[in-house]
Amino acid sequence: MLRNKRGILIGIFLIVGALLVACNDGASDNVFDEGEDRMLVVAIGGDPVALDPQFANETNSAITNTQLYETLVTHDIDMNIVPRLATEWRRVDDLTIEFDLRDDVYFHNGEHFTARDVDFTLRRAADSAVTYPILGEIDAEATEIVDDFTIRISTYRPFAPILSNLAHSTAFIVNQTAVEYYGELYRENPVGTGPFQFEDWTVGDSLTFVRNNNYWGDMPQISGIQFRIITEQASRVIALETEEADIAMWISPSDVNRVIESDEMEFVTRENFTVQYVGFNNQVEPFTDVRVRQAINYAVDVQSIVDTVLEGFATPSAGPMGANIPLASNSVIGYEYNPERARELLAEAGLADGFETSIMVQSDTTMIALATAIASQLGEVGINVEIQPLEGGVFTDYTTEGRHEMFLFTWTTVTGDADYALYPLFHSSQHGSPGNRTFFENDEIDDLLERARGAFDDEVRMDYYEQLGQLIRDEAPWLFFTTGQSLIATRYDVHGYEFRLNGQQTMRYVYFE
Repeated sequence: MLRNKRGILIGIFLIVGALLVACNDGASDNVFDEGEDRMLVVAIGGDPVALDPQFANETNSAITNTQLYETLVTHDIDMNIVPRLATEWRRVDDLTIEFDLRDDVYFHNGEHFTARDVDFTLRRAADSAVTYPILGEIDAEATEIVDDFTIRISTYRPFAPILSNLAHSTAFIVNQTAVEYYGELYRENPVGTGPFQFEDWTVGDSLTFVRNNNYWGDMPQISGIQFRIITEQASRVIALETEEADIAMWISPSDVNRVIESDEMEFVTRENFTVQYVGFNNQVEPFTDVRVRQAINYAVDVQSIVDTVLEGFATPSAGPMGANIPLASNSVIGYEYNPERARELLAEAGLADGFETSIMVQSDTTMIALATAIASQLGEVGINVEIQPLEGGVFTDYTTEGRHEMFLFTWTTVTGDADYALYPLFHSSQHGSPGNRTFFENDEIDDLLERARGAFDDEVRMDYYEQLGQLIRDEAPWLFFTTGQSLIATRYDVHGYEFRLNGQQTMRYVYFE
């Protein structure tokens, strides 16, 4: 079992860091209660892919990395863009924004945060396939360090959602010295500027972060965070009941009443920026035929599945993104449940007797239950579906490589911008790992997506997204399924937890009472 410790940091790297901390005469004026030494225990569903923001873009990495790192700008609780490591910014021209940086920030190794680290991070992101869908429009070569605390960031072309994308978890600023020192091992030995710093990682069991007592911002009132890896949703709730965890992330709808009825637990929920969909491999027959894709949308009674399997904790999707995302189209009319129309379309496609197919799904109790309900309804129109549960990493690899016919997937618009809700999922340049796992291609949709991200006027962008919502709905590269709610449970004495719509859940304001 791999076990990583902060103690690996040795030699001159430690000495330099210690000297820099000693020379820092107050990176933060905040104080904390010396008597508060309780650690927050958070139950999550799996290990992060990496504690390296430029090489991980999934849920578990996002929640762990959010505690360690910071971005230039961030989202507040209402998803407004606000300062973080940058204090101010101004647009120089259509391609360039100049940022003023904080001068009182230190990395966990004691080094002063400067524009050099921002430039290094962006150049590193330019070389990563993981970050390309989010930061690929940034022209790292044209980015200019004005001085230690001023940097100009440029894009290849006018790019309206640049600030939203810089608030994404893959844009967390890393320390150049640490990355160069650790090399490949940096993924397990992170150094950020955040309110918590890395202590220990036992793969498959837990990760431990301790409070960064040199933090420039509001000092956490907890001594640290232990993320416990508990794959089963029900077991995460049991961990709360037995006081082995303080927060359980992403519990099952079937456990909600158990939480609500308990005097020891609190239930937290809010509609998020997540869509759940069944993707079709648009390059594999019979899904190359739009009539087949539309037929499946007519054949599934999404509302009944929401009411039963999800116990009402979701909303059927009319189109490709949730209505709560800024600039989302609310005029798209979704597919009605009409199995007779589904049979007609299948007959028109030469499949009057139906066909056999498969659906890949991650080995999660709720996901398997959803796939089972979908398969049952498709069976009623002659489509026989084999369910293929896969471990998370295998599932990701297979869908990235196009080794699927159908798959059940979840996408979160972390940036809070409609561009990220659509461009990675439907543009033909984004096949595979960037997001377009349906391998969908449509020239008109490509053109509209490019126009929308280049327009700075929100009314113009809104018009593009109205058109896109309807076109994508009609082309039906997905079974449009649900927009979701995050279901989270806490112990009764946990306070200050701030739920974020985009999944970047910060624990720095949590306290016990």
